[in-house]
Amino acid sequence: MTKPFVKIYTDGACANNPGKGGYGAILIFKKNNGEIIEKELSRGFIETTNNRMELLAVVDSLNVLKTPCQIELYSDSKYVVDAINKNWLFNWKEKSWKTASRAPVKNVDLWKKLLFAMEPHTIKFIWVKGHNDNEFNERCDKLAVEARLKENLEVDQGL
Repeated sequence: MTKPFVKIYTDGACANNPGKGGYGAILIFKKNNGEIIEKELSRGFIETTNNRMELLAVVDSLNVLKTPCQIELYSDSKYVVDAINKNWLFNWKEKSWKTASRAPVKNVDLWKKLLFAMEPHTIKFIWVKGHNDNEFNERCDKLAVEARLKENLEVDQGL
């Protein structure tokens, strides 16, 4: 059976890195009747980093999906996209979460969650230039900024 196709756009934002941060994500898929559905996600944190927000946007987006999907995932984060497309993530895991220079990998908690979240899906990670008039990237950025400006922000347990 063919996996449902989903496009996902993600973005993270952080003020005073580390500082108040948030992410935004938009999932786009077509129902069997041809109707296009968009789902927006966002969360804000009291103290976090931009890279953590970029990663968490991807993790939470994948975790929302109820069945294995074929996914095009768009992010303006080279950190996230290159980690997958250049096999850094898989090498880090193989080397007990150490970089090529033997330094500890940052954000291991989220990288592990990403690996788990990716398992049932077929995903193509695509880098998009941020703040470059990509409608969905701009919307994600707006969601991320709005999330970090909210009251009663969450605590980033991994920081």
